[in-house]
Amino acid sequence: MARKKMKILVSAGPTREYIDPIRFISNPSSGKMGYLIAEYAKKIGHDVILVSGPTHLKPLEGVKLLKVETAKQMQNEILKNFPKVDILIMAAAVSDWKPYRKFKTKIKRKKQWLLKLVPNPDILKSVSKIKKENQKIVGFALETDNILKNAKKKLKEKKLDLIIGNTPNFFGEGKKSDVFFIFNDGKVLKFKIKKEELPPKIFEAIF
Repeated sequence: MARKKMKILVSAGPTREYIDPIRFISNPSSGKMGYLIAEYAKKIGHDVILVSGPTHLKPLEGVKLLKVETAKQMQNEILKNFPKVDILIMAAAVSDWKPYRKFKTKIKRKKQWLLKLVPNPDILKSVSKIKKENQKIVGFALETDNILKNAKKKLKEKKLDLIIGNTPNFFGEGKKSDVFFIFNDGKVLKFKIKKEELPPKIFEAIF
């Protein structure tokens, strides 16, 4: 249970990066993890803002919901709200790449077509530049291999307080998977838990 009432900012869901008016690149994130975290934070008495990419999930009662589509829109909302919160939990699956341009009209079918991609803004890096001493940032690292090595690198580069390393096995609901909590002091905790069991562990770890 939390020691005092906090303002919590949570991100959830995928982003969509448009190729033309009807096509986009994205990922299979359902947004469930972020919504579970936001729901639990509200349940234990915190004020919660949820910045969500496109999902089929119902809005949470008592949680301020800000809907976005693209990584740039998500970055704008995170940067706008971060200065007034105590903790950011970045659970969204933000697309690393976007098409180099969005075509104004539908692209017609072709035998072959190369799509040029460029990097999206790094939201956590941009947030770390305005982080105050009393604020905490929690990130996620979804990895297919070298999970600890890659997560630790991300933790250091983005100046996080805690990073949660997991694998694609954590997708879906009701199944257990290995999850690593890696702290900025070098401590590592390992759990084999379901997605639904993760939110309490996060708040135990950061308070």
